[in-house]
Amino acid sequence: MNSHSSEIPSIASTPNIRGKSDPTWGHFSETQGPNRKTTYTCMYCAKSFKGGGINRMKYHLACIPGQISSCRSVPNEALKETLNDAFDDVEEEEVQIQEQEVSEDEEETYEQRSQKRAREQDKEKEKEKGKEKKKTIESTASQPSIKSAFSSKSAKHRANIALAKWFYDACIPFNVINSPYFKPAVKAIAGIGADFGGPSYNDMRVNLLEECKKELDFLINSYQRNWRDNGCTIMADGWTDQRQRTLINFLICCPAGLVFVKFVDASDAVKDANTLFHMFSEVVEWVGQSNVVHMVTDNAAAYKLAGSKLHEKYSNIYWSSCAAHCLNLILKDICSMSHVSSLASRASYVTKFVYNHGVILSWLRKSDGWKEIVRLGITRFATTFIILQSLCEHKYNLTSLVSSKFFMEHKLSETTQGRLASTIVLDRKFWDECLMIVKVVTPIVKFLRIVDSDEKPSLGYVYEGMLRTRLAIQETFMNKKDLYQPYIKIIDDRWDKHLRRNLQATAYFLNPAFLYAENFVDTTEATTSLLDLLDTESICSDSVQAMKEVRIYRERQGSFARRSALTIAKTLQPDEWWRLFGTDARILQKLAIWLPSQTASASRCERNWSLFDRIYTKRRNKLEHKRLNDLVYVNYNLQLKYRTHYQNKSYNPVDIDCIDTTDFWIIEEEIPDFGDEEVNNIINQNNLVPMLTETFNIVGAQAVDV
Repeated sequence: MNSHSSEIPSIASTPNIRGKSDPTWGHFSETQGPNRKTTYTCMYCAKSFKGGGINRMKYHLACIPGQISSCRSVPNEALKETLNDAFDDVEEEEVQIQEQEVSEDEEETYEQRSQKRAREQDKEKEKEKGKEKKKTIESTASQPSIKSAFSSKSAKHRANIALAKWFYDACIPFNVINSPYFKPAVKAIAGIGADFGGPSYNDMRVNLLEECKKELDFLINSYQRNWRDNGCTIMADGWTDQRQRTLINFLICCPAGLVFVKFVDASDAVKDANTLFHMFSEVVEWVGQSNVVHMVTDNAAAYKLAGSKLHEKYSNIYWSSCAAHCLNLILKDICSMSHVSSLASRASYVTKFVYNHGVILSWLRKSDGWKEIVRLGITRFATTFIILQSLCEHKYNLTSLVSSKFFMEHKLSETTQGRLASTIVLDRKFWDECLMIVKVVTPIVKFLRIVDSDEKPSLGYVYEGMLRTRLAIQETFMNKKDLYQPYIKIIDDRWDKHLRRNLQATAYFLNPAFLYAENFVDTTEATTSLLDLLDTESICSDSVQAMKEVRIYRERQGSFARRSALTIAKTLQPDEWWRLFGTDARILQKLAIWLPSQTASASRCERNWSLFDRIYTKRRNKLEHKRLNDLVYVNYNLQLKYRTHYQNKSYNPVDIDCIDTTDFWIIEEEIPDFGDEEVNNIINQNNLVPMLTETFNIVGAQAVDV
């Protein structure tokens, strides 16, 4: 027997089974020296090897020690693929070795067999180390194959370029990428592969739209049980589109979520109370008469009369004006006051001067902590107070500008515009007026934020909010009636006309956070409103028992006497509180659960018109009614679905059209606080605020004086 016949051939000396066709050779460059000896150089670590088979090269890439030095620069993708090939080759070689051992087994001596077993044990240990290394690599982040290692970057770039060209060609807004449904769509396409050609034109506009609509129908149907248990609010609002069609939105709000039902094209109908009443009745019948608590619309005369007719037909359904719209009208009325209008004109002049001269704006933007001054024209009615608040925040920067050497030496300081802007900025009375007006409207804007929140029901906070707003304005003027009365009159006029309703007053009384508070204002109006509702047979089946339960609730008896009932009254939603502690007042409990669970604002209907602007463009102004309705239905409810289930965000009630675009509105910032002495100094200046020249007759003022 030849001496080499008893030797087990190592992996390094194994002949190249696959030849130069093995993909591993692609990781090495091959050169020949003057003596025609081949040298292989690794493309990653630049190490050279004189001769050797493909398996040695694989061991080098796979970082398996013992046969050849390891590569320290190999990518993970190439490392994983090489490990797979290396172990496949090891298994093939073991088969060949075993076949050779069978033929030579009879000629081997005891010593030779012992040496063979020792080498086999060493090889097993080496193999186990390689497998452990392979498992470690595979347990890291997902790693593609060798082919994708070299092509992934270019492939991703080609995919990005393809998407970009589509966006640019179709004029798709860039913020579409922020849609919560964008990444799932990309992943779904990637999961199919290159064979996916996308939906057809007809599928996208007909078949797929219908499937999405059916999917959302299931979501709405799941809310119907909540309508029965907690009641719901129907919201309606009108709008005129680009084709001068009158469209009316209908949405339903309940504690489980908000859904868009439909819009009605009322262009051919006479927009009077009777027409609106029939439209409202159809929606009520679809939802269920017993499930509807009230209907919220704007305060137009036709809507108000249609709401009254609806209450006559369904005695358990009440009409309410949109609280957010009412508060916006209060802000509008304050803006119309002569001294506020004059102040706003001067503030606007300063803002225009800054933004119409780039050199001035550039100087200001170099200031530490600079924030852009809010421009006019973004919000409804509150624009005046937003600009005043913004100017108050920039008082130091603006005064520094007009007093600086830069401005004094600039030619703009000699112009009429520059001198007038400088005079306004250096006028102390101007800044005092800005601060005072901001402090006056702050409680109104904070109240607006509460009633227009998308997160929490607000009906139970309307009455209390109005009381607090009046009280805060009175305290701002140190309870001097001749100073605060003009503002209080504006609030009372709007309140008496639009918001003073039985539902709001009853919800106030049934809110334990207010009733059990030390500063609770026990108005006759709240008690009377509650009794009126309990006398309505469609709302309360046993009014006598309900009256007894009112006494138990007011005097904290029975289940209301628990210490925990008082402790968590301010931290728990009113409807949840009544579910826990209202067991001794079953009749009152249902009413107390239903009322605080409702919204007081219909402004979410107004937000829906921005969807119409995006869907119903000049290019798509021939969409038929049904398809337009389906598109809006799917679009709006998809957003509501995501907002309800995944987001936890409050929406700005002042900035309706640009909810998520700004962070520096008046409601997002802390309003500067004044001390009593500073307020007294400001309000005592001449002509700072209008003085009462006559006695105002305010309806119902005694009911809310606190």
